[in-house]
Amino acid sequence: MKQVPVGVSARHVHLSPEHIEALFGKGYELNVLKPLSQPGQFAAEETVAVIGPKGRFDKVRILGPARSRSQVEVSRTDAFSLGISPPVRESGHIEGTPGLRLAGPNGEVELTQGVIVAARHIHFHTSDAERWGIADQQRLRVKVQGERPVIFEDVIARVSADFALDMHIDTDEGNAAGVKTGEVAEILD
Repeated sequence: MKQVPVGVSARHVHLSPEHIEALFGKGYELNVLKPLSQPGQFAAEETVAVIGPKGRFDKVRILGPARSRSQVEVSRTDAFSLGISPPVRESGHIEGTPGLRLAGPNGEVELTQGVIVAARHIHFHTSDAERWGIADQQRLRVKVQGERPVIFEDVIARVSADFALDMHIDTDEGNAAGVKTGEVAEILD
């Protein structure tokens, strides 16, 4: 049986160094609140307001470390509330996506692109992928055994020696299955 831990990902923001400075001040560095499942990744103490044409969310968590380009990940439900229509994409694939405004304690940033609904995926360390015969970018079927079991199709395998085994779904998907972070899913094929 190929079992993988599940991580339910709430709305969050990844920022470039330039946007960290614009929102928090010159030379500012993010502070670690807690480590995440992927090595070197962390939830920062800092939050920002995410502002769309129809609505806003305050205190949206920033995830670190800084990235080359800023990106906002929301659920489809969040997107409706904000008044935008982002595509489902893999993290980092932000070309042609909508933007919005971010507000921090020291300023605001207008993103011209960068908002996505994250595609469901599983991070595999290369050793896990080899053991199970899974290739990078392979599409998988995965059964999530929450209070309302669901089989997710087209779960993207992301394989790297820098990853730790973990399935990432958003809050809409987690709520649909009644599954919480730390529960286990089964890869069917």
